[in-house]
Amino acid sequence: MNKLIYILCMLPIFTACEDVIEVEVPTDKARLTVDALMRIDTTQPSTNYYAEVKVSVSSNFFETIEPAILEQISITNLASQENIPLFETFIGSGVYQSETTVDFMTSGELILFIQHEGSRYAARTTYVPAVPIKKLEQGDATLFSGEETEIIVAFDDQPNQTDFYLFDFDFNEYLVTEDTFYPGSTFEFSYFYDDDVKEDMTIDISILGVDRAFYNYMNQIIVQSGGDQGPFQTPSATVRGNILNVTNIEDLSDLDNLASSIDQENFALGYFAVCQTFTKSITIE
Repeated sequence: MNKLIYILCMLPIFTACEDVIEVEVPTDKARLTVDALMRIDTTQPSTNYYAEVKVSVSSNFFETIEPAILEQISITNLASQENIPLFETFIGSGVYQSETTVDFMTSGELILFIQHEGSRYAARTTYVPAVPIKKLEQGDATLFSGEETEIIVAFDDQPNQTDFYLFDFDFNEYLVTEDTFYPGSTFEFSYFYDDDVKEDMTIDISILGVDRAFYNYMNQIIVQSGGDQGPFQTPSATVRGNILNVTNIEDLSDLDNLASSIDQENFALGYFAVCQTFTKSITIE
């Protein structure tokens, strides 16, 4: 009790000495943030697929991120020349969906087109295959605190090609890997969760096939965020994805060779990727 009284008596002294410190935080203009990561699970019997894109408007740090109201959003398959418009699930949600087919999403080059407040944005991608998770089990190793939970994962890499993978370990935890040191071999590794993972919790773990560009993008996001931030949340610094401002471009079929016509300042954040995905679940013991 005496200690409590002493602390309370000292409070006016500390209060009287307070100074206001102004901390400069990074600022940036308001930008679209586009979550267009589409996971294709080919193990499902249905040939239908619901394409979904989440679009928001990010501004300065510590300010609210608002759903974006778009004038237009669509996906075009350049091989078939088929175009599907996406529609907002409900007004103000910022979530745009459309029913299509797995074949549409996995055959040929795809272009995502967005129009927002008079500006036009586009991104190009192709479907990237993955491989199934071969082994998923709980280990008994720990790291620093002794309270971590070890999960052991293994998969067989495809031979005679360069592959990149993105692992989604649930809870907005991600890991990227490339097959430089294990081409065509079985690769096994351990992933450790902190002590927030408890007994009887079920965790969904996914492996996604990605290309080199998306691998590099995700690697920057993971390093920057410390591994605890999703790929489409506002990062602590601007990490550019593949969403380009194409307001001055009419023909979107060859975005790679139109750099001089692309607005390099008014770009959007986020990424458009179509990835084959295999998922397994494990219950913590």
